[in-house]
Amino acid sequence: MYRSHNCGELNASNINTEVTLAGWVQKSRDKGFMNWVDLRDRYGITQLIFDESRTDKTVFELAKTLAREFVIQVKGTVIEREAKNKNIPTGEIEILVSELTILNAALTPPFTIEDETDGGEDIRMKYRYLDIRRNPVKNSLLFRHKVAMEVRKYLSDLDFCEVETPYLIKSTPEGARDFVVPSRMNEGQFYALPQSPQTFKQLLMVGGMDKYFQIVKCFRDEDLRADRQPEFTQIDCEMAFVEQEDILNVFEGLTRHLLKEIKGIEVDKFPRITYDYAMKTYGNDKPDIRFGMKFGELNEFAQHKEFPVFNSAELVVGIAVPGAGNYTRKEIDGLIDWVKRPQVGASGMVYVKCNEDGTYKSSVDKFYDNDDLANWAKATEANSGDMIFVLSGPANKTRAQLSALRMELATRLGLRNPEEFAPLWVVDFPLLELDEESGRYHAMHHPFTSPKPEDMALLETEPGKVRANAYDMVLNGNEIGGGSIRIHDKATQQLMFKYLGFTEEEAKAQFGFLMDAFQFGAPPHGGLAFGLDRLVAILGGQETIRDFIAFPKNNSGRDVMIDAPSTIDESQLKELHIKIDSIY
Repeated sequence: MYRSHNCGELNASNINTEVTLAGWVQKSRDKGFMNWVDLRDRYGITQLIFDESRTDKTVFELAKTLAREFVIQVKGTVIEREAKNKNIPTGEIEILVSELTILNAALTPPFTIEDETDGGEDIRMKYRYLDIRRNPVKNSLLFRHKVAMEVRKYLSDLDFCEVETPYLIKSTPEGARDFVVPSRMNEGQFYALPQSPQTFKQLLMVGGMDKYFQIVKCFRDEDLRADRQPEFTQIDCEMAFVEQEDILNVFEGLTRHLLKEIKGIEVDKFPRITYDYAMKTYGNDKPDIRFGMKFGELNEFAQHKEFPVFNSAELVVGIAVPGAGNYTRKEIDGLIDWVKRPQVGASGMVYVKCNEDGTYKSSVDKFYDNDDLANWAKATEANSGDMIFVLSGPANKTRAQLSALRMELATRLGLRNPEEFAPLWVVDFPLLELDEESGRYHAMHHPFTSPKPEDMALLETEPGKVRANAYDMVLNGNEIGGGSIRIHDKATQQLMFKYLGFTEEEAKAQFGFLMDAFQFGAPPHGGLAFGLDRLVAILGGQETIRDFIAFPKNNSGRDVMIDAPSTIDESQLKELHIKIDSIY
């Protein structure tokens, strides 16, 4: 037995107990006649003491050879600690060591294994197994485990059944790029890794498994950012004999359960807003509603006043920033430069100071009087002491720019408290969106999403106005999950493929198996998938997901620890029927 206890559980009640501990040397302090060693494992730290007058000479001398990250085992007696440490659970005691075994010596690590480390991100990712020893990363992985267990508990208690679906599937043309896997036994043919288990969970509904879930790996070959990895984990769910309201209620319940069990927070309200309202009011379909700064459209009050910039704009829109009326000209100019950055793309910005005496001072006073600006303040719900920032231009582009500014200002003003949680549903998404380059419509979610029955007639005449039976869960300005009521009959599914530009032959080749299944009694069904990585990060108070993934990839999609992806041996390529020159 390597240990009788872990390094986080001993306390004053264990004094005079003989114990065996094992772990890593966190640090040591050699005072000549006495040596203290902090022993660390996943559960905590226990102080060891080697005393020249009380410890065997051989053990005492061996202790002097210990260095950081040595793996050791000790036996000894729990004694009261003279200088107590109230910051750790084991701070009242220490172990007077009688036996010491070095289980494995260690090289000096390339960065300190401390909460505040001196290692940069690149070096920590290369030695990720060392980074996991640090409390912030270790605790993030334990936090992820806790969330996953609560998800399983909640769904299992509602009679959901966890079913595994295949990882080697067929490549389809919808969505992001597939990762493909060559088949050795089927020359010239390839599997794809699933972007989601979408068609399989629908087939499970046909099979009568009316409540399915799976915590599952998915794969997308797309550009990366802080909240995106080439392989990610979904909480994937599907239900049969349900309408949209049934699904929203179940997953509101799951979110409430997680916030209560994980964060100790009760959330009553789950507002529901339409996609159109979200875009008009916040400029994006995943609004952060922890703070205000709703958009105020100003065309009625800003145009036809001899200001050519606004007169020529499709949209003039502003936000009122609380308490920003005291911004200096330098601060305002800095924000104007910020919105002009290529990442945002605005050509300029107009501002209005809302003075305490009810007057206004703007950068366009030449064109607008106090009554005009009072109308701007009313439209943006500005109060005395606020600042109104206004952008103009093409509607969609301008809304996106103002949305970026809104989030930036909220961050600067401290309005995005990571310990405050504001979930909501966004519903009534467009079924289709037009790709301006190709002139083709694409499914906004995926081609299996059902249109709202009352909008079916618009498919022929105005396909862009057809609403989907689709919904997204948004938490603190992040989409954490999305889903829809699915198409469950062959005729409607064929019609959808037609409007997406598939020929009948292409639809049959790609998705014939699903349409065939619909002919054997497919029930009405729908579902939802939560992004586990992103959900865990937000619950953990973070914006990025990497520290909540054991072995993440970098921004280039590389695992720098194992140096992947990598080339493979020529003999393997030959087995897979891949010619080297065909790669280039």
